[in-house]
Amino acid sequence: MQATRSRRKVAPAAADGGDSGDKLDQLLLSSAICNGEDLGPFVRKVFTSGRPETLLHLLRHFARSKESEIEEVCKSHYQDFIMAVDDLRSLLSDVDSLKSALSDSNSRLQSVGGPLLSSLDSFVVAQNVSKNVNSALQSVTLCIKLMELCSRANLHLSNGSFYMTLKCLDSIENEFQDKTPSSTLKRMLERKIPEIRSHIERKISKEFGDWLVDIRVVSRNLGQLAIGQASAARQREEDLRIKQRQAEEQSRLSLRGCIYALEDDEDEDGLGGDENGSYSNGNDGLFGFDLTPLYRAYHIHQTLGLEDRFKQYYFENRKLQLTSDFQVSSMTPFLESHQTFFAQIAGFFIIEDRILRTGGGLVSKMEVENLWETAVSKMCSVLEDQFSRMQTANHLLLIKDYVSLLGVTLRRYGYPVDALLNVLSKHRDKYHELLLSDCRKQIAEALADDKFEQMLMKKEYEYSMNVLSFQLQTSDIVPAFPYVAPFSSTVPDCCRIVRSFIADSVSFMSYGGQLDFYDVVKKYLDRLLGEVLDEALLKLISSSVQGVSQAMQVAANMAVLERACDFFFRHAAQLSGIPLRIAERGRKQFPLNKARDAAEEMLSGMLKRKVDGFMTLIENVNWMTDEASQGGNEYVNEVIIYLETLVSTAQQILPPQVLKRVLQDVLSHISEKIVGALLGDSVKRFNVNAIMGFDVDIRLLESFADNLSPALSEGDANQLKNALAESRQMINLLLSNQPENFLNPVIREKNYNALDYRKVVTISEKFRDSSDRLFGTFGTRGARQNPKKKSLDALIKRLKDVS
Repeated sequence: MQATRSRRKVAPAAADGGDSGDKLDQLLLSSAICNGEDLGPFVRKVFTSGRPETLLHLLRHFARSKESEIEEVCKSHYQDFIMAVDDLRSLLSDVDSLKSALSDSNSRLQSVGGPLLSSLDSFVVAQNVSKNVNSALQSVTLCIKLMELCSRANLHLSNGSFYMTLKCLDSIENEFQDKTPSSTLKRMLERKIPEIRSHIERKISKEFGDWLVDIRVVSRNLGQLAIGQASAARQREEDLRIKQRQAEEQSRLSLRGCIYALEDDEDEDGLGGDENGSYSNGNDGLFGFDLTPLYRAYHIHQTLGLEDRFKQYYFENRKLQLTSDFQVSSMTPFLESHQTFFAQIAGFFIIEDRILRTGGGLVSKMEVENLWETAVSKMCSVLEDQFSRMQTANHLLLIKDYVSLLGVTLRRYGYPVDALLNVLSKHRDKYHELLLSDCRKQIAEALADDKFEQMLMKKEYEYSMNVLSFQLQTSDIVPAFPYVAPFSSTVPDCCRIVRSFIADSVSFMSYGGQLDFYDVVKKYLDRLLGEVLDEALLKLISSSVQGVSQAMQVAANMAVLERACDFFFRHAAQLSGIPLRIAERGRKQFPLNKARDAAEEMLSGMLKRKVDGFMTLIENVNWMTDEASQGGNEYVNEVIIYLETLVSTAQQILPPQVLKRVLQDVLSHISEKIVGALLGDSVKRFNVNAIMGFDVDIRLLESFADNLSPALSEGDANQLKNALAESRQMINLLLSNQPENFLNPVIREKNYNALDYRKVVTISEKFRDSSDRLFGTFGTRGARQNPKKKSLDALIKRLKDVS
């Protein structure tokens, strides 16, 4: 066929007739029609101008102009059609010949292919049967494997092997469920597999819930066991320290040769764990806890694809358990429930530490740390509240000891316990205040029971318990029994109270995070001795002591307590674990010096009053006697007899230094009384014979001091004699042939340093020798004046000028 000719745009032909306007309109209309443009503008124009006939005329003219062109196109197409018909006729004859040839070929093919087709049909049928048999065999084999796997899953499920059951189910789903030819089996699998998984989840959740219930009891027992082991280890350390202190003390005292060696303890059975995640109490397995249910539940949930949900469930439940563990019962005193409270928390975190290390990511370190921070905060809050209510030092100490053991136990597992120890340190002052209050009551009771009698010890164990245990002995030789101690029963009673205070103070300060706490213990020991014991003794001295014997016993007790104080500070140093040389270097003065001074002052005061009774006999002295007394005046003999009797008794209980101080005070008082008698208004005048009698009196007193040399050292005896310095120097001055030497500063400082020049003036004015008797000047008119008298008068005049 010929190709379709493209459409041409025909240019309008020029019209021959009409005017130029009509020709232009005709030309434009022709152009628009040929170009297929819109004729609407032409139509509107002619109707607007009112000449539609013109448009019709132009359209008819355009149609007539195209008729010839159409005719030419038709003629051209007719020729092409005729040629195509001729081609088709020739083709038809070729097709007929081809048809006959194909028919012949088909007949021959049918005759040849018929038997082949029948054979092929038989082959296809056999092949289909074979395929069906093979498919059936494969399906049967698959079903057999599936049923075997289902049977194995049922067996594992009945045996409680949930993990193997889940592995079987996974195999069924991955390998058989989509390939199962049986729709019945497939529907059964689709229904049963989720049911079995749900059943396993419920069973394992129930086991885990039972474990959560059981682990609370296990946690408490485990915490008690762990803290008990820490306590046992601490006790072994304390026993070792005691042995070491005893060895050091024996070495220091050189009592006997000492062989001391550290014994190696057997390996302690700690809280160890086996590979299965269970703890046991040492090798015996007497106590343990099993984490298998937890790890089994975790593993099953991992297999079920619920790992994150189980982790969250486990953490929330453990957090709730810990929160419930924080509850402190208001019905039970905290002193009775604190061990259970802290043991429960300790066991909880020991288990969590084990799970953190062996749980395969069940809990994270951050979660455990957050739980521990919460627990520490709550325990600190509980301790603050309970400590603020307690008013008994022993209760505070019991709870502090258990909390410190809790800290030691959990520090082994890496938990920070500084906050707990800080709470204990913060209540250190309150504890010691309560302890001081308790000791104040005990000391008051001990002092109230004192009979002011020397203590009698009949057995060696009594001596060891009351003397050696406080190092009160003055000799390493054990005395014969029965033994009468120089102190009363108050001394060992107070020593026991103070030693108990030291032990309690050290016990509170020990294991509290502060290594060097001796200064703290020493500070409170100073308060106990300086405030409590000293004040109690002062009160006893001022209110209960009656008589010289009781005062002497109290003074003897103070001397023994002075030795005991040395032991107290050494004992505190030993318990605090510091060298004794450091403790000795930090020692201050005797902390009971007020009570000691008061006791000695009371004893000397009583002796002075007793001596004053004998000194009243000084009124019987003849101040103008014609002969000097050779055996001493009556008063001094009485005084010396009393003092000798006193010393014979005092030497049995009073240490030499105390006896020296008391006698020194008494002799000084006697010296003052002698000078006071010469100075008193009752004595108007006296002569040299009276002074010589006093000289004998003072020599007797000095001889008394010298006779004490077996009990006192020579230096102490000289100090006793120096107590008579004022009276001795006054008598020496009055008997001196050169009394004016008193005016010489050098001589006065050497020989008369105890004299007051005003007293010298007053007493010198009363001094008269035998030549000054009444009417003596009548027989001696014109005689020379006594040089001694002249010198004494000059001394008096000079001293008056000075005053």
